[in-house]
Amino acid sequence: MTFAASRGAYDPYMGRYADRLAPRLIAFAGVRPGDRVLDVGCGPGSLTEALDEVVGPEHVAAVEPSEPFATAASERVPAADVQVGVAESLPWPVDTFDGALSQLVVNFMSDADAGVAEMRRVVRPGGTVASCTWDYSGGMTMLRTFFDAALSLDPETPDEARTMRYIDPDDLRELWLRAGLEAVENEALVVEASYADFDDFWEPFTSGVGPGGAYCVSLDPDHRAALREECRRRLGDPDGAFTLSAKAWAVKGRA
Repeated sequence: MTFAASRGAYDPYMGRYADRLAPRLIAFAGVRPGDRVLDVGCGPGSLTEALDEVVGPEHVAAVEPSEPFATAASERVPAADVQVGVAESLPWPVDTFDGALSQLVVNFMSDADAGVAEMRRVVRPGGTVASCTWDYSGGMTMLRTFFDAALSLDPETPDEARTMRYIDPDDLRELWLRAGLEAVENEALVVEASYADFDDFWEPFTSGVGPGGAYCVSLDPDHRAALREECRRRLGDPDGAFTLSAKAWAVKGRA
């Protein structure tokens, strides 16, 4: 279970990006003060906290299958309604929310069609269902660097660009249309994250969080050391702080 982790493990790996991405997704979705909004697959609460800042905690609900992550989100926004559960079976009635958002989650759903249909079910008519996933093929530099390095050492590496679904605008659009959503739109959301040095880039992979981390910790020490050096080489052998960009594809539609 690569997401049964603490916020302390997640944030250096992906949280530094998720915190910056959340306000972009909220703006794209058109969330307004006073809206009641659901965060589906909230993780340790990046989007939950950003929604709190826009609509207030009493208007925020969230659901997350990982208990450690759900606990972290609850601690981050204590007044929000955070529940442990899955996107495919949301524990709220029909037409409860003005919007349902999911950040970096659709491609991890066991049944994305069911998950998006549930998001649509709990949103009132005219409300918004929105999501985003990383552009694993090239736009998410941190992951692309890692998996290109891994592939150069082992062509059988389970590259997320090959194993993930719903990571481009066309697939996301089709998924939203199949759910019966209207006025479907896509947009690229680009953020940056800073690293103090190369170790700040590498060490989060060794915590085992996410598919990249799970792959990293599965390697024997020699292979892991080789992967580390190949990542360093591909980043230009940085000798201090550096910044990486990350692009996510967003989609929204009207219920």
